[in-house]
Amino acid sequence: MIYLFASDIHGSAYAMHKLLEVFQSSKASKLILLGDLLYHGPRNDLPYEYNPKETSRLQNSVKESLICVKGNCEADVDQMVLEFPVLSDSAIMYLEQLEGRMMYLHHGHKPLPPLSAGTIVVSGHTHIPVAEGKDGLIFINPGSVAIPKDGYPATYCILENRTFRILDFSGTVIKSLTI
Repeated sequence: MIYLFASDIHGSAYAMHKLLEVFQSSKASKLILLGDLLYHGPRNDLPYEYNPKETSRLQNSVKESLICVKGNCEADVDQMVLEFPVLSDSAIMYLEQLEGRMMYLHHGHKPLPPLSAGTIVVSGHTHIPVAEGKDGLIFINPGSVAIPKDGYPATYCILENRTFRILDFSGTVIKSLTI
């Protein structure tokens, strides 16, 4: 199975349209959103085509395929316009292709709980792509599809056949890690 990870959409209808194009063309079974779905927050400039209402409509259009965690820019009132749950700070997944390893999903703005060695931690928040092992854990950050930082382009992550590939919207691989 193929999984698509994205974070930090921040209400950009443009970025959400691009992400849905990738979701359709990749034939991913799930779109995993790692928080900061609708609003830009006080530290960020407005993203290109900032339109939280349209962004929520687009997200709702694929609600059956979504797994989401809450970011630091989400508010409880967001749940009123979203037709899928987004109020949990974290989620845990076990995927067959990852040989039973735990995958801990969170936005990244809160401290990690105690995790076993080999756990795959998937987060957003920094807007910077990461694919690396460190201190016995594996860290994946798809970057941001709307407000990338540190000179990176807008990026997302595909998991297929035990390989996490972080790509830009032109399909260029920015980082890759095989588990």
